[in-house]
Amino acid sequence: MPDIHIDVRDSIELNVYHCGIQECESGHSYGPAVRDHYLIHFVLAGTGTFHSDGNIYPLERGQGFLICPGEVTFYQADKDTPWTYAWVGFHGTQARHLLSMGGLDQAHPIFCAQDHDTMAQIFRRMIDATGLERSREIRLRGILYEFLSELIESAPGIVKTNGRKRSESYVQKAMEYIALNYSQNLTVSQLARHLGLDRSYLCFLFKQIVKSSPQDFIIRFRIEKSRELMRDPRLSISDIARSVGYEHPLAFSKAFRREVGMAPSHYRKAHCLP
Repeated sequence: MPDIHIDVRDSIELNVYHCGIQECESGHSYGPAVRDHYLIHFVLAGTGTFHSDGNIYPLERGQGFLICPGEVTFYQADKDTPWTYAWVGFHGTQARHLLSMGGLDQAHPIFCAQDHDTMAQIFRRMIDATGLERSREIRLRGILYEFLSELIESAPGIVKTNGRKRSESYVQKAMEYIALNYSQNLTVSQLARHLGLDRSYLCFLFKQIVKSSPQDFIIRFRIEKSRELMRDPRLSISDIARSVGYEHPLAFSKAFRREVGMAPSHYRKAHCLP
């Protein structure tokens, strides 16, 4: 079975280190060992056990386990029904966050797929993608995102039983959307539609968690970005206003004065120009 290693040194958010499929012999084991990245195994057939933090987890078809960086683990195929598993190793700045959305961390390493066949197919596509020449890393990263989304969908109890986590997740997604779209004609209604929420409910969540309205958050985000841009002498105040989502410089100037306490031109002279 293939064991494919990927060069991901130029990646940031989510990087595939290696992926593969292993049809284990009776009693085959690995470890104790430590990894420097996240590693997920998914059982395609058979049974085995995963040992971590003094716990032993028996696993079967449709289940999987997570190994976290720096964690000492051991896993072994059953002697009578040895497992076949697929795996993917990865890291990146978003890895921990995405895994936590699926309810996975070192203390909670086990998951169960809602749809075994879909998960298995994702791994097979991942293996197939290693044969690509020019788009291999991009394709693998995309399939990894798809796999992690399936993990998140397979953990509905986390969202349903923890209202605080669900609320914080909505607000986090809203902030991410704002960070990507603040330079556009962004409205709170558009933001709510993107999240699939009622506008009033989104406003309630922001008031509860951020202690401000989504509109105020958008304004503050834009003004903070404009303060950064004022250090660039190539940009006029009108250029900066347009760059942070204000079509009319006067509207930008009024918003800036409300947030900062002085006009953009005065702020620039006082804080950004030599």
